[in-house]
Amino acid sequence: MKFVLGNVFLVVMAIFLDQFIKLVVVATMPLGSAIPILPFFALLHARNEGIAFSMFSSLSGWTLAAASSVVLLFVLWLWWNTPRNRMLTHVAFAMIFGGAVGNLIDRVTLGYVTDYLYFHTPVWSFAVFNLADTFITVGAALIILDEFVLQPRNARRKRAIAGDGEQE
Repeated sequence: MKFVLGNVFLVVMAIFLDQFIKLVVVATMPLGSAIPILPFFALLHARNEGIAFSMFSSLSGWTLAAASSVVLLFVLWLWWNTPRNRMLTHVAFAMIFGGAVGNLIDRVTLGYVTDYLYFHTPVWSFAVFNLADTFITVGAALIILDEFVLQPRNARRKRAIAGDGEQE
């Protein structure tokens, strides 16, 4: 039960932090303005009317919100059906869910998502993104790590302990 509450807390904190930072950016930075932080990083107030990397920006905000809601329900289904002992995957799903809800709030209330994190060099620039996107990306990376590295290693260890597998 404690673990479930921790995941709920993580979802709530992801949504709160994402929305709070977006409010600060909108209130203090004109659209399109940048604040250099490091030679390769700046805060840049931008609007994303599409999804990742502004894909599908020609679709309406409501169409994207509906598509996001379907994806969110699928993530919730995957999370619900993940075995309880896969704790890292549960944390990852909490991060993904919180980030997705943060961006969905923007999409429904504003018709676009507020972005502000910008990595760049004089010859290269990365897409502008936000904390919600970071939660989603890190969550996805943790699921991949758990699924393809940690779980196979645990399975090999169990087989080795049982005596039917190779020793590490």
